[in-house]
Amino acid sequence: MKKRKIPLRKCVGCNEQKSKKEFIRIVKNKEGDISIDFTSKAHGRGAYICPSIDCLKAAQKKKSLNRAFEKEIPKEIYERLIEELSKNEG
Repeated sequence: MKKRKIPLRKCVGCNEQKSKKEFIRIVKNKEGDISIDFTSKAHGRGAYICPSIDCLKAAQKKKSLNRAFEKEIPKEIYERLIEELSKNEG
């Protein structure tokens, strides 16, 4: 029996490499809207992050999402992402 390859991704906050299923995907769609994709199936450019607020804050400090999405990310979007993550953590 052939062994399945597990897709690996890197967190934009802590740069740790893990399997794709361990991350939360942040997506920028064609309209430029940024949101959290808990299903990992939404259309658009994706960036992966650990399911912790600390990693999101680290990504904000390093401007990792700005580089990943090639656009300036407003502070309101980070606040909304932190709010969504805190709902999902508990």
